Amino acid sequence: MNKRMEWGLLAGRMVLGVIMLAHGLQKAGAIDNTIATFDKIGQPALLAYITVLIEIGGGLALILGIFVVPSSILLGLTMIGAIVLAKLPAGLIGGFEFPLSLLALSIVLAATGSRKLAISEVITKYRKNEN
Repeated sequence: MNKRMEWGLLAGRMVLGVIMLAHGLQKAGAIDNTIATFDKIGQPALLAYITVLIEIGGGLALILGIFVVPSSILLGLTMIGAIVLAKLPAGLIGGFEFPLSLLALSIVLAATGSRKLAISEVITKYRKNEN
């Protein structure tokens, strides 16, 4: 992949990672409210906990540059859930536009990965040099 594209993917990875980490921490910090919100849309408390773990873990993984593709897939699935279960009735503007944008970014990263300044890339290069 060319260098300019890798810089763009790095920017996308960092933006998605920071946003998802922040949202996950916010949900975790007010877990009772998060569970109540999930209950309000007919979803079990377990799904609230799973969402928090995916958002925090996936966000951290993207920031660090490890497990980029699987993290992006899981984060994309949470955005599909947010759109379908919570945001769709509000329409595009002021409704599902933000999770749709995050879903699109998740799809890009799931399809391409992102190697620039990624811990996984450092490990891969180290292993190649070791052999």
